[in-house]
Amino acid sequence: MYRLSLSNSSLTMFLITPLMNLVQNLIIFIRDFGLSFVNLVTFKRRIGHVTPQGKPGAGGKWPEYVAPKEGDSRSACPALNALANHGILPHDGKNIRFKDLPSTVDAAFNTAPTISLFVTNLAVAMLKKSFKRDSFDLADLDLHNGIEHDASLTREDSALVPSQAKIHHPLVNDLLESASGADRHGNVLFKSKDLSEYSTKRRVDSRAANPNFSLDFFHKFIGSLNTLFFLTIFGGRVDDIRSIVIDERIPDGWESRVRSKKGLTLTSSIFKVLRIERGIDEEKYKAKMAPAAASA
Repeated sequence: MYRLSLSNSSLTMFLITPLMNLVQNLIIFIRDFGLSFVNLVTFKRRIGHVTPQGKPGAGGKWPEYVAPKEGDSRSACPALNALANHGILPHDGKNIRFKDLPSTVDAAFNTAPTISLFVTNLAVAMLKKSFKRDSFDLADLDLHNGIEHDASLTREDSALVPSQAKIHHPLVNDLLESASGADRHGNVLFKSKDLSEYSTKRRVDSRAANPNFSLDFFHKFIGSLNTLFFLTIFGGRVDDIRSIVIDERIPDGWESRVRSKKGLTLTSSIFKVLRIERGIDEEKYKAKMAPAAASA
C-alpha cells in the first residue's frame, strides 16, 4: 500500500499557501475598490501628462526601440515585449525581478497598482517563485494554461506553435481588419462588439484546429481582460494597437488613454470584461457560418 509522505514543512506550505493567496487577493480587491472610488472623485490626469515625470515615456518621449536579438527572451504578451524592446524592462527579457514589474507596468500604461500586482502574483504562483526574492525571463510566462491560454487573438495555440513569442501575422491582420468604429478625427477604432466577435471566431477556430484545446472560466476571464486593454489603455485605436501587436513597439508620442488619477482598476474593468465575454457566442457563430461551409 502506498502512503502519502510529506514533511511537516511541506504539509504546512501545502495547507497555508492557498489560504495566503486568497487573503492576499482579498486585500488587493479591497484596495482596488478604494482606488476606484478615488478615481471617481478626483480630476483626471492632463493629456500629455499621463506618464509620470521622470519615468520612461514622460511627455511621449520613449526610449529608443531596438528589435530583439537572437537569444533574447520574449513572451506571448506584446505589451511586455514592447517594454523590453524599449529597454524599460531588460532588453534581453531575462532576470526581471517580480517585485519591480508592477511599478514598471503602472508607469508605462497607467494601470492601477492593484491590477498589475494581481497579474504579477498569478505569474509568481504559477512559476512557484517568491515575489520578493525571485526573478523571471519573459518566456517563463508562456507556461501553458498559467496566464497563457488557447484562443489568443495574436498567437496560435501552444499545441500548434510551441514558441508563444512568435506573432501569427494572419491572426493579427484579421484582428485589425475587424475594427468597425471611427472617431471624429478619422482614426479607426475597435468597438466592444468587434472584439467579442473576433474572440468568438478565435475560440471556434482554435477548438476545431487544436485537439488539445482547453479554455476554462478563469482563462476566458484572462483573455477578455487582455482584450479590454485594447479598448482602455489604447483607446481602441487601431494604429496604436498595430504598433504594439505587430512591431511590439510603443508609438512615438504615445501615452496611455487611461487618464484616471490612480490608473486602470480591476473594479472599473470587471463589468467591461463581462460585456466582452457576454458578447462571445460560439454556437451562434457556428450556425451563421454553417451555410457558407455547406455551399463550399
